[in-house]
Amino acid sequence: MPQDALVKTGAGGPTDLQARSTVAGMQAKLHRWAVADGGCRFDDLFNLVCDPAFLVMAWYRVADNKGARSAGVDGVTVASIERTIGVEAFLDDIRTRLKAQSFSPSPVREKMIPKANGKLRRLGIPTVEDRVVQAALKLVLEPIFEADFRPCSYGFRPRRRAHDAVSEIQFLASHSYEWVLEADIEACFDNISHSFLLERMRRRVGDKRVVRLVKKFLKAGILTELGMEEDTYTGTPQGGILSPLLANIALSALDDHFAEEYR
Repeated sequence: MPQDALVKTGAGGPTDLQARSTVAGMQAKLHRWAVADGGCRFDDLFNLVCDPAFLVMAWYRVADNKGARSAGVDGVTVASIERTIGVEAFLDDIRTRLKAQSFSPSPVREKMIPKANGKLRRLGIPTVEDRVVQAALKLVLEPIFEADFRPCSYGFRPRRRAHDAVSEIQFLASHSYEWVLEADIEACFDNISHSFLLERMRRRVGDKRVVRLVKKFLKAGILTELGMEEDTYTGTPQGGILSPLLANIALSALDDHFAEEYR
């Protein structure tokens, strides 16, 4: 990574406005570098994940989410953090453990949600601190991998909606295309291969500390509604902030295959 990619903040940490500006500027650079060189591997990303500006923005992503009132296995919520130790001390503690590489994610809390067909969908609710670290990882990784995702991909991507996909289908249907194939990957989030996903990630991420941190989240396990701990050998929990991006990284292999097969 170019030397100017290292973010420095003054004593006391960045203000909200400074954090927003710093993160937006760095994301623009990461995306520009990734677009300019499709084979570029980024070697110094961990410092960005630990950077106060990225952690501040990650906190706001978590605190502003409608799931902010939900607690993970530790019973801690956004409100209880604000009421007790305070946000600054909370983020300082996370940063210290990240830099020491002693940060270890907790198992996600299982929540079974009824589906329209009568079946149940498993959500995995991480702790607030795990959500913040995942959000910081996403802020760093998303601009890089967005450079590689195909234009035909619409799920879980910034500034793209299902309605945009429908509009493209309508456009293609009015320009000689006659077939629409509807398919589904059964329990996609539950069945993603960890080794395959990490291999895809390493094509762009040369920083082993970031890959190890992502692997820790994948292997963190699940605390079921019955109070039993389960190991996670495949999948990424549906409910984690980072999971949609990880799913897209894995599924991009499918888009690449069809793009090459039918170009």
